[in-house]
Amino acid sequence: MNNSHPKEFVLLGFADRPWLELPLFAILLITYPMAMVGNTAIILVSRLDARLHNPMYFFLTNLSFLDMCYTTSIVPQMLFNLGSTKKTISYVGCAAQLYFFHIMGGTECLLLAIMSFDRYLAICKPLHYTLIMNPRICILLASTVWLTGITYAVSEATATLQLPLCGLNKLDHLLCEIPVLIKAACGEKAANELTLSVVCIFMLAVPLGLILASYACIGHAVFKIKSSEGRKKAFGTCSSHLIVVFLFYGPGISMYLQPPSSISRDQPKFMALFYGVVTPALNPFIYTLRNKDVKGALDNLVRGIFASK
Repeated sequence: MNNSHPKEFVLLGFADRPWLELPLFAILLITYPMAMVGNTAIILVSRLDARLHNPMYFFLTNLSFLDMCYTTSIVPQMLFNLGSTKKTISYVGCAAQLYFFHIMGGTECLLLAIMSFDRYLAICKPLHYTLIMNPRICILLASTVWLTGITYAVSEATATLQLPLCGLNKLDHLLCEIPVLIKAACGEKAANELTLSVVCIFMLAVPLGLILASYACIGHAVFKIKSSEGRKKAFGTCSSHLIVVFLFYGPGISMYLQPPSSISRDQPKFMALFYGVVTPALNPFIYTLRNKDVKGALDNLVRGIFASK
C-alpha cells in the first residue's frame, strides 16, 4: 500500500440527501433476503428435480449462484453505511469489493450470451442439441465463462488500484467501483479510461451482439413453425431470458460504454442499486412466473417438505 492510498474510504452515497437513506435501507432489507431465497430455491429445484437436469437449467443454476454472490458483494456494506453515521470501508475491503463485484458482473455478461446460444441450439438445431450440449461441453462453457470473468476483473481492478489518489479518501458512491475510482484518481488516467472502454466493449457489446444474433435466428425459425401452439411454446422458453437480458444489459451499457469522466454524479449510485440489487431479486420471479417446469418443480418441493413434516 503506497502513501497515496488511504487506509479507508468514506462512501458518501446520498449524504446530500439524507431523507433517502431510510427508504433505501428498508428496500435493501426486503430485496436482499428475497434475492437470496429466490435464487437458492431455483438452485435447489434445478438440482433436486430430475426433469430439470438439462443444459438450460444448468446455466440457470450458474446464473442464480452468480446473482447471490453479486448482490452479497455490495448489499451488506450498503446496509451498514445506510444504517449508521459511519460510512467508511477499509482500503482492503474496498479492493475486495472491487474484485468480487466485477468478477460477478463480467461473468454474468458472458453467461447470458451462453444461455442465448443454448436456446438457439434447442430451437434451431433440435436434432443435434443433445449431442452438442452434452454435460462435458456445458461444464467446459461454464468454466470458460467464469475464467474469462475472473481474468477481466482481476486485470481491470488491479490496474485501477495502481492509480494514485493523492491522499483523497472520499468516494461519491455507495460502493467501490472501477469508474468511480478512476474518476477520483489524480494524475494521468486517460490510458485507464481508454482501457476500460475497450475492455467493456468486449465484455458488454460482444456478448450482446451474440445474444441479438442468436435471437434473430430463433425468431426466423419460430416464424417458420406452422402451429400457433408451437410458436407460443418456443417464445415461452425464450421470453424469460430476454427480459433478464434487457434488465441486465440496459443499465450496464449506459454505465460502462461512456468515459468515466462524463458520468453524472448520481448515475453510478442508481445503476449500482438497479443491477446489483433489483435485478438479482427479480430474476427468480421472472424465471418462475413464466416457466411451467420451474413452477411445477417448486410445487413438488414445497409439497415434499410439508409431506415429510
